[in-house]
Amino acid sequence: MSELSILIPARNEMWLQNTIDDILKNIELDTEIIVCLDGYWPYIPIKDDKRVKIIHYTESVGQRAATNDAAKLSRSKYIMKCDAHCAFDKGFDKKLLSTIEDNWTVIPRMYNLHVFNWLCKKCNNETYQGPTPTKCDKCEGAEFERKLIWKPRLNRKTDFTRFDSDLHFQYWSDYEKRPEAKGDIVDVMSNLGACWLMSRKRYWSLDGLDEEHGSWGQMGTEISCKSWLSGGRQVVNKTTWFSHLFRTQGGDFGFPYQISDKQVQNARKRSRELWLENKWPKAIKKLDWLINKFSPVPTWEIK
Repeated sequence: MSELSILIPARNEMWLQNTIDDILKNIELDTEIIVCLDGYWPYIPIKDDKRVKIIHYTESVGQRAATNDAAKLSRSKYIMKCDAHCAFDKGFDKKLLSTIEDNWTVIPRMYNLHVFNWLCKKCNNETYQGPTPTKCDKCEGAEFERKLIWKPRLNRKTDFTRFDSDLHFQYWSDYEKRPEAKGDIVDVMSNLGACWLMSRKRYWSLDGLDEEHGSWGQMGTEISCKSWLSGGRQVVNKTTWFSHLFRTQGGDFGFPYQISDKQVQNARKRSRELWLENKWPKAIKKLDWLINKFSPVPTWEIK
């Protein structure tokens, strides 16, 4: 039995093996990885390692269902979900578990991840990661290859996030100015959904991830509301970090799941039903309590 299971739902992920390698290089506890290959096999097979377990689906079941299935396979005391395009601090597992309590959700400090540059084969000019270039800005060459960088962007740090009155994820850098934001372990209203940790027992006491949301969307809001409204706590641990690849430029550098607008709206509708209408049956507190706790919260009125 491992102490921590890291759950990685993955679909069409180019950087999955890099993420696995990074985790294995930086763990310091008895930590395992459970990878969910959601309707695909990687072009390059995942390396054999006794610390890595694989679940494979012939057809995609979605990010939420894959995460739940990985959690069912785990026998560890703690589980951590992370995306398949992340890097980590040395000993992140030890640092995260050293201060955790049974009713906490813990997220590490987040940095943006610089995975690669585009290298022009004609002049060796490098262009920051993004969609495949059509021509080089320097020599107008048209052939490129990826040059692996795989480093956190230390100037792009995130400790605090929130959700607005429509329950949409928002960054919240202004929160850092508050006295209550000081210290290594600090309450945080919401999270991105890319990396979070809690006890496995607590995960199932919160009903796991709600698959009525659909495959993807609103995960950070869901985990945050469940963590707080169940009477627990969600904190950021600033003593360690993970680094996350953001793909917001579209083109061939977009999200690996093909998500329609209808699916996005379905997730948001489900989120509003659970939290704005206070329909989650495990809640012992209402959403107003959470808003007042972090008040003033932009776009929310004080009650």
